[in-house]
Amino acid sequence: MLDILSQYGMMFLVGTWPSGPVGGFAGTLILAGLGLGLSFPLAVLMALARTGHIKALRVFSTIWVYTFRGIPLVTIIFWVYFLLPVMIGTTVPAFTTALSAIVVYESAFLTEIVRAGLDGLPKGQMEAARSIGLSYFKAMRSVILPQALVNMIPSLLNQFVSTIKATSIVYIIGVQEITFSAQQINSIEMTKALSVYLVLAGFYFVACLGLSQFSKWLESQIRNRQLHGV
Repeated sequence: MLDILSQYGMMFLVGTWPSGPVGGFAGTLILAGLGLGLSFPLAVLMALARTGHIKALRVFSTIWVYTFRGIPLVTIIFWVYFLLPVMIGTTVPAFTTALSAIVVYESAFLTEIVRAGLDGLPKGQMEAARSIGLSYFKAMRSVILPQALVNMIPSLLNQFVSTIKATSIVYIIGVQEITFSAQQINSIEMTKALSVYLVLAGFYFVACLGLSQFSKWLESQIRNRQLHGV
């Protein structure tokens, strides 16, 4: 295991870069970070629709959430992989395909996180904002969302952990992330599959454990600030 790590450590970290695109664990973090970052604005819109008073938008956002939370990511990846080129009439890079699928998939989960953050605030917050003359959207942007976002941060970090693990499936369409790198290394070292995949598991374990512990610490800090009115 240590031999594999010392010999192929850089390949686990960055894939074939600089002779090829950034891959390995760096590719995993880039894909997960972009997926979460791009899906968050969509999730905010969906959460506002879910908590709003326009029935058509509320129904649409509810269908979106329950549909994509109930479908495995691999299925969405195949949908995007085969349907997107047909719809736009040109081939789509594997990274773009994977990112599109992750954005759709993660937006459904983030919508519920945002909705929970909004519902967790006292109802009087919106009433107070409206009473001083703010419109619904200005009150939401300036008063409600900033407060809700603070409460969402630990859940967003936990979702980032889930996204990092979920990206492991995109190697099936050739995206160069850490599981793809492990597959390449395993094809070179035919007799050391156990060591290769133990190293792969170690990368995921260290990253996800670190983020999970940071999320717990951050949650306790936010709770303490709220209790002391800071």
